[in-house]
Amino acid sequence: MERERKDHISGAGRTEGFSGIFPYIVSPVGERGEILEEPLRRLVSHLIGCGVHGLTPLGSTGEFYYLSWEQKRRIVEIVLDENQNRVPVVAGVTSSNTMEACRQAREFEAMGVDGILSILDVYFPVKPREVEEYYASVAKSVSCPIVLYNNPRFMKFNLEADTLEALCRIPNIQYYKDATGVTGNLMTLRNRLGDRLKIFSASAHIPVFVMMLGGVGWMAGPACVIPRQSVRLFELCRDGKWDEAMKLQTGLWELNRVFQKYNLAACIKACLEIQGFAVGNPIPPIAPLDAKAREELENVLRQMETL
Repeated sequence: MERERKDHISGAGRTEGFSGIFPYIVSPVGERGEILEEPLRRLVSHLIGCGVHGLTPLGSTGEFYYLSWEQKRRIVEIVLDENQNRVPVVAGVTSSNTMEACRQAREFEAMGVDGILSILDVYFPVKPREVEEYYASVAKSVSCPIVLYNNPRFMKFNLEADTLEALCRIPNIQYYKDATGVTGNLMTLRNRLGDRLKIFSASAHIPVFVMMLGGVGWMAGPACVIPRQSVRLFELCRDGKWDEAMKLQTGLWELNRVFQKYNLAACIKACLEIQGFAVGNPIPPIAPLDAKAREELENVLRQMETL
Protein backbone atom coordinates (compact mmCIF):
# COMPACT_ATOMS: atom_id res chain seq x y z
CA MET A 1 0.00 0.00 0.00
CA GLU A 2 1.33 3.43 -0.92
CA ARG A 3 -0.36 6.64 0.08
CA GLU A 4 0.12 10.13 -1.27
CA ARG A 5 2.76 12.15 0.55
CA LYS A 6 1.09 14.63 2.87
CA ASP A 7 1.75 18.35 2.84
CA HIS A 8 3.12 19.66 6.14
CA ILE A 9 2.75 23.37 6.58
CA SER A 10 5.86 24.82 8.25
CA GLY A 11 6.67 21.39 9.63
CA ALA A 12 3.64 21.56 11.90
CA GLY A 13 1.80 18.49 10.61
CA ARG A 14 -1.88 18.65 11.46
CA THR A 15 -2.86 22.14 12.46
CA GLU A 16 -3.62 21.12 16.05
CA GLY A 17 -0.24 19.44 16.55
CA PHE A 18 0.40 16.33 18.60
CA SER A 19 -0.94 16.06 22.14
CA GLY A 20 -2.66 13.53 24.35
CA ILE A 21 -2.28 9.78 24.60
CA PHE A 22 -0.15 8.04 21.95
CA PRO A 23 0.08 4.31 22.76
CA TYR A 24 3.25 2.52 21.75
CA ILE A 25 1.68 -0.28 19.73
CA VAL A 26 2.98 -3.84 20.11
CA SER A 27 4.29 -5.67 17.05
CA PRO A 28 2.40 -8.97 16.64
CA VAL A 29 4.82 -11.43 15.03
CA GLY A 30 4.12 -15.11 14.30
CA GLU A 31 6.45 -18.07 14.71
CA ARG A 32 7.75 -17.74 11.13
CA GLY A 33 8.34 -14.02 11.43
CA GLU A 34 5.11 -13.03 9.71
CA ILE A 35 3.20 -9.97 10.93
CA LEU A 36 -0.12 -11.00 12.46
CA GLU A 37 -2.39 -8.61 10.61
CA GLU A 38 -5.81 -9.33 12.14
CA PRO A 39 -4.88 -8.73 15.82
CA LEU A 40 -2.91 -5.62 14.86
CA ARG A 41 -5.93 -4.22 13.03
CA ARG A 42 -8.21 -5.08 15.95
CA LEU A 43 -5.88 -3.36 18.38
CA VAL A 44 -5.62 -0.20 16.27
CA SER A 45 -9.40 0.19 15.99
CA HIS A 46 -9.89 -0.68 19.66
CA LEU A 47 -7.45 2.01 20.77
CA ILE A 48 -9.04 4.63 18.52
CA GLY A 49 -12.46 3.62 19.83
CA CYS A 50 -11.18 4.20 23.36
CA GLY A 51 -10.36 7.80 22.47
CA VAL A 52 -6.57 7.82 22.12
CA HIS A 53 -5.20 10.88 20.38
CA GLY A 54 -2.57 9.18 18.22
CA LEU A 55 -0.73 5.93 17.53
CA THR A 56 2.99 5.14 17.70
CA PRO A 57 4.10 1.93 16.00
CA LEU A 58 7.74 0.83 16.36
CA GLY A 59 8.41 2.34 19.75
CA SER A 60 10.13 0.43 22.55
CA THR A 61 7.00 -1.62 23.26
CA GLY A 62 6.89 -2.40 19.55
CA GLU A 63 10.21 -4.27 19.89
CA PHE A 64 11.73 -2.24 17.07
CA TYR A 65 15.21 -3.49 17.92
CA TYR A 66 14.28 -7.07 16.94
CA LEU A 67 12.47 -6.36 13.67
CA SER A 68 13.71 -6.40 10.08
CA TRP A 69 13.00 -3.47 7.79
CA GLU A 70 10.42 -5.56 5.91
CA GLN A 71 8.58 -6.30 9.17
CA LYS A 72 8.71 -2.66 10.23
CA ARG A 73 7.35 -1.49 6.91
CA ARG A 74 4.49 -4.00 7.01
CA ILE A 75 3.52 -2.96 10.54
CA VAL A 76 3.34 0.72 9.60
CA GLU A 77 1.44 -0.17 6.42
CA ILE A 78 -1.23 -2.06 8.39
CA VAL A 79 -1.53 0.64 11.06
CA LEU A 80 -1.98 3.37 8.45
CA ASP A 81 -4.53 1.35 6.49
CA GLU A 82 -6.60 0.50 9.56
CA ASN A 83 -6.33 4.00 10.96
CA GLN A 84 -7.69 5.69 7.83
CA ASN A 85 -6.54 9.14 8.99
CA ARG A 86 -8.63 9.02 12.16
CA VAL A 87 -5.71 10.00 14.43
CA PRO A 88 -2.08 11.01 13.81
CA VAL A 89 0.41 8.15 13.33
CA VAL A 90 3.97 8.78 14.53
CA ALA A 91 6.24 5.93 13.42
CA GLY A 92 9.50 5.01 15.12
CA VAL A 93 12.68 5.22 13.05
CA THR A 94 15.91 3.82 14.48
CA SER A 95 19.29 2.88 13.09
CA SER A 96 22.98 3.03 13.91
CA ASN A 97 23.45 4.36 10.38
CA THR A 98 22.42 7.92 9.58
CA MET A 99 21.81 7.23 5.88
CA GLU A 100 19.58 4.23 6.70
CA ALA A 101 17.60 6.21 9.29
CA CYS A 102 16.99 8.97 6.73
CA ARG A 103 15.90 6.39 4.15
CA GLN A 104 13.41 4.83 6.55
CA ALA A 105 12.05 8.23 7.57
CA ARG A 106 11.53 9.26 3.94
CA GLU A 107 9.76 6.02 3.11
CA PHE A 108 7.45 6.23 6.12
CA GLU A 109 6.58 9.83 5.25
CA ALA A 110 5.82 8.79 1.66
CA MET A 111 3.55 6.06 3.05
CA GLY A 112 1.58 8.70 4.94
CA VAL A 113 2.74 8.90 8.55
CA ASP A 114 2.11 12.20 10.33
CA GLY A 115 5.37 12.25 12.26
CA ILE A 116 8.58 10.40 13.07
CA LEU A 117 9.79 9.24 16.48
CA SER A 118 13.55 9.49 16.00
CA ILE A 119 15.81 7.07 17.89
CA LEU A 120 19.57 6.54 17.64
CA ASP A 121 20.86 3.02 18.29
CA VAL A 122 24.59 2.91 18.99
CA TYR A 123 27.36 0.33 19.37
CA PHE A 124 30.51 2.44 19.52
CA PRO A 125 30.35 5.51 21.80
CA VAL A 126 29.12 8.70 20.16
CA LYS A 127 30.02 12.31 20.91
CA PRO A 128 27.36 15.00 21.44
CA ARG A 129 28.18 16.54 18.05
CA GLU A 130 27.66 13.16 16.34
CA VAL A 131 24.35 12.70 18.15
CA GLU A 132 23.23 16.14 17.03
CA GLU A 133 24.20 15.46 13.41
CA TYR A 134 22.27 12.17 13.38
CA TYR A 135 19.01 13.70 14.60
CA ALA A 136 19.44 16.79 12.43
CA SER A 137 19.97 14.65 9.33
CA VAL A 138 16.83 12.60 9.98
CA ALA A 139 14.77 15.74 10.56
CA LYS A 140 16.04 17.42 7.40
CA SER A 141 15.29 14.32 5.31
CA VAL A 142 11.52 14.76 5.82
CA SER A 143 8.99 17.55 6.19
CA CYS A 144 6.82 15.99 8.91
CA PRO A 145 7.22 16.76 12.64
CA ILE A 146 9.94 14.95 14.58
CA VAL A 147 9.73 13.60 18.13
CA LEU A 148 13.20 13.19 19.68
CA TYR A 149 13.43 10.16 21.95
CA ASN A 150 15.77 10.12 24.94
CA ASN A 151 16.28 6.88 26.89
CA PRO A 152 19.85 6.78 28.26
CA ARG A 153 19.34 3.34 29.81
CA PHE A 154 19.07 1.72 26.38
CA MET A 155 20.66 4.30 24.07
CA LYS A 156 23.90 4.48 26.10
CA PHE A 157 23.99 8.28 25.88
CA ASN A 158 21.88 11.17 27.10
CA LEU A 159 20.42 13.91 24.93
CA GLU A 160 21.93 16.88 26.75
CA ALA A 161 20.27 20.28 27.04
CA ASP A 162 22.87 21.91 24.75
CA THR A 163 22.15 19.31 22.05
CA LEU A 164 18.38 19.73 22.41
CA GLU A 165 18.67 23.50 22.22
CA ALA A 166 20.63 23.23 18.97
CA LEU A 167 18.24 20.67 17.48
CA CYS A 168 15.05 22.59 18.23
CA ARG A 169 16.26 25.33 15.87
CA ILE A 170 15.37 22.92 13.04
CA PRO A 171 11.72 23.80 12.25
CA ASN A 172 10.21 20.32 12.22
CA ILE A 173 11.92 19.16 15.43
CA GLN A 174 9.06 20.09 17.72
CA TYR A 175 8.63 17.33 20.31
CA TYR A 176 10.70 15.46 22.86
CA LYS A 177 9.87 12.20 24.62
CA ASP A 178 11.81 11.87 27.85
CA ALA A 179 12.43 8.44 29.40
CA THR A 180 15.28 9.48 31.69
CA GLY A 181 13.12 9.23 34.80
CA VAL A 182 14.68 12.46 36.10
CA THR A 183 11.79 14.89 36.23
CA GLY A 184 14.06 17.73 37.35
CA ASN A 185 15.71 17.65 33.92
CA LEU A 186 12.35 18.55 32.41
CA MET A 187 12.17 21.70 34.54
CA THR A 188 15.64 22.63 33.28
CA LEU A 189 14.51 22.15 29.68
CA ARG A 190 11.31 24.11 30.25
CA ASN A 191 13.23 27.02 31.76
CA ARG A 192 15.78 26.95 28.96
CA LEU A 193 13.65 26.21 25.89
CA GLY A 194 10.14 27.28 26.86
CA ASP A 195 7.60 25.77 24.49
CA ARG A 196 10.05 25.43 21.59
CA LEU A 197 10.25 21.70 22.35
CA LYS A 198 6.97 20.19 23.52
CA ILE A 199 7.42 17.32 25.97
CA PHE A 200 5.74 13.90 26.05
CA SER A 201 6.04 11.84 29.20
CA ALA A 202 7.26 8.26 29.20
CA SER A 203 6.35 5.62 31.77
CA ALA A 204 9.64 6.33 33.55
CA HIS A 205 7.97 9.49 34.87
CA ILE A 206 4.65 10.00 36.57
CA PRO A 207 2.76 11.54 33.63
CA VAL A 208 0.74 13.88 35.88
CA PHE A 209 3.95 15.54 37.06
CA VAL A 210 5.16 15.97 33.49
CA MET A 211 1.86 17.56 32.45
CA MET A 212 2.02 19.87 35.47
CA LEU A 213 5.32 21.07 34.00
CA GLY A 214 3.59 21.83 30.71
CA GLY A 215 3.93 18.43 29.03
CA VAL A 216 1.59 17.78 26.11
CA GLY A 217 0.83 14.09 26.70
CA TRP A 218 2.01 10.55 27.28
CA MET A 219 3.68 8.26 24.72
CA ALA A 220 3.90 4.84 26.31
CA GLY A 221 3.25 1.11 26.07
CA PRO A 222 0.90 0.85 29.07
CA ALA A 223 -1.65 2.97 27.20
CA CYS A 224 -2.17 -0.08 24.93
CA VAL A 225 -3.53 -1.92 27.97
CA ILE A 226 -5.37 0.89 29.79
CA PRO A 227 -6.36 3.28 26.97
CA ARG A 228 -9.61 4.58 28.49
CA GLN A 229 -8.00 5.29 31.85
CA SER A 230 -5.02 6.93 30.13
CA VAL A 231 -7.29 9.21 28.10
CA ARG A 232 -9.21 10.18 31.23
CA LEU A 233 -5.93 10.95 33.00
CA PHE A 234 -4.92 13.28 30.18
CA GLU A 235 -8.32 14.98 30.13
CA LEU A 236 -8.17 15.64 33.88
CA CYS A 237 -4.73 17.19 33.47
CA ARG A 238 -5.84 19.23 30.47
CA ASP A 239 -8.75 20.58 32.51
CA GLY A 240 -6.55 21.41 35.50
CA LYS A 241 -8.27 18.90 37.80
CA TRP A 242 -5.02 17.97 39.46
CA ASP A 243 -6.42 16.34 42.60
CA GLU A 244 -8.57 13.98 40.55
CA ALA A 245 -5.71 13.34 38.15
CA MET A 246 -3.34 12.44 40.98
CA LYS A 247 -5.92 10.09 42.50
CA LEU A 248 -6.26 8.28 39.17
CA GLN A 249 -2.49 8.29 38.62
CA THR A 250 -1.97 6.69 42.02
CA GLY A 251 -4.19 3.79 41.03
CA LEU A 252 -2.69 3.38 37.57
CA TRP A 253 0.87 3.36 38.90
CA GLU A 254 0.44 -0.19 40.18
CA LEU A 255 0.47 -1.40 36.56
CA ASN A 256 3.72 0.45 35.86
CA ARG A 257 5.22 -0.95 39.05
CA VAL A 258 4.58 -4.51 37.91
CA PHE A 259 5.83 -3.77 34.39
CA GLN A 260 9.15 -2.61 35.88
CA LYS A 261 9.70 -6.08 37.35
CA TYR A 262 9.66 -7.83 33.98
CA ASN A 263 10.34 -7.21 30.29
CA LEU A 264 8.01 -4.41 29.19
CA ALA A 265 7.09 -5.80 25.75
CA ALA A 266 6.48 -9.26 27.24
CA CYS A 267 4.23 -7.73 29.90
CA ILE A 268 2.15 -5.71 27.48
CA LYS A 269 1.76 -8.58 25.03
CA ALA A 270 0.68 -10.83 27.92
CA CYS A 271 -1.84 -8.23 29.10
CA LEU A 272 -3.28 -7.89 25.60
CA GLU A 273 -3.54 -11.68 25.28
CA ILE A 274 -5.44 -11.72 28.59
CA GLN A 275 -7.73 -9.01 27.19
CA GLY A 276 -8.47 -11.08 24.08
CA PHE A 277 -5.98 -9.71 21.52
CA ALA A 278 -3.98 -12.59 19.98
CA VAL A 279 -0.78 -10.56 19.55
CA GLY A 280 1.49 -13.53 20.24
CA ASN A 281 4.69 -13.87 22.22
CA PRO A 282 7.58 -11.42 22.47
CA ILE A 283 10.17 -11.76 19.74
CA PRO A 284 12.97 -14.25 20.60
CA PRO A 285 15.32 -14.21 22.37
CA ILE A 286 12.89 -12.49 24.76
CA ALA A 287 10.83 -15.20 26.46
CA PRO A 288 7.13 -15.07 27.35
CA LEU A 289 6.25 -14.42 30.99
CA ASP A 290 5.99 -17.44 33.26
CA ALA A 291 2.77 -18.48 34.98
CA LYS A 292 3.52 -16.59 38.20
CA ALA A 293 4.18 -13.30 36.41
CA ARG A 294 1.10 -13.74 34.26
CA GLU A 295 -1.04 -14.33 37.36
CA GLU A 296 0.35 -11.14 38.88
CA LEU A 297 -0.60 -9.22 35.73
CA GLU A 298 -4.11 -10.68 35.76
CA ASN A 299 -4.60 -9.47 39.33
CA VAL A 300 -3.40 -5.96 38.50
CA LEU A 301 -5.58 -5.81 35.38
CA ARG A 302 -8.63 -6.56 37.51
CA GLN A 303 -7.69 -3.59 39.69
CA MET A 304 -7.38 -1.38 36.62
CA GLU A 305 -10.94 -2.21 35.57
CA THR A 306 -12.25 -0.51 38.71
CA LEU A 307 -10.52 2.82 38.00
